[in-house]
Amino acid sequence: MTLWAIVPVKPLRRGKSRLAGTLSEDERTELNRALLEHTLKTLSELKEVDEVLVVSRDPLALNIARNHGARTVQEDGQPHLNTALKRATVVAQLYATRGVLVLPADLPLLDSADILVLLDRAVKPPVVVVAPDRHKRGTNALVISPAGLIEYDFGENSFQRHCELAKKAGARLEVVDLPSLRLDLDVPEDYELIKNMEHTITF
Repeated sequence: MTLWAIVPVKPLRRGKSRLAGTLSEDERTELNRALLEHTLKTLSELKEVDEVLVVSRDPLALNIARNHGARTVQEDGQPHLNTALKRATVVAQLYATRGVLVLPADLPLLDSADILVLLDRAVKPPVVVVAPDRHKRGTNALVISPAGLIEYDFGENSFQRHCELAKKAGARLEVVDLPSLRLDLDVPEDYELIKNMEHTITF
């Protein structure tokens, strides 16, 4: 299966605003940069991922992506995440990709083995593979094959909505609940968990 990974990235200086009481703006910017580079490095290690496409309105994030060999799509204005992902998927489809992996750049425990588990479950389309967050509410990774099979519906309680969309589309639904994919870095509580697991982080 030809597969593209799509990585949506908020502006590095503005992302993780809910950590403002814990980290300064410069510290949050550096954290966002490190998370993005970690994600790109992990994806680049996998021959199963044909291309990586970073979508962002931040020129710095896009420059980092290109330095890691990724393709880029620059968004204008402040589009909704789901709209940005849809546009990025259209770009991927122009290159005849058969499937897409949507991977937010805020998974500090991500490693290549996690991605391989997702892709192994994505054989024999039509299929949707969903990895929930630790609260079983958000979506921390999503594989859709064929690309465009379902609409993106990221946001609060997106895990359940993506599962329902897969079923409505007649796709096989695979839920992958891995400890390393459950933890996305959004709030101070997440940051404290990461600090306590610092020895396991590769960046």
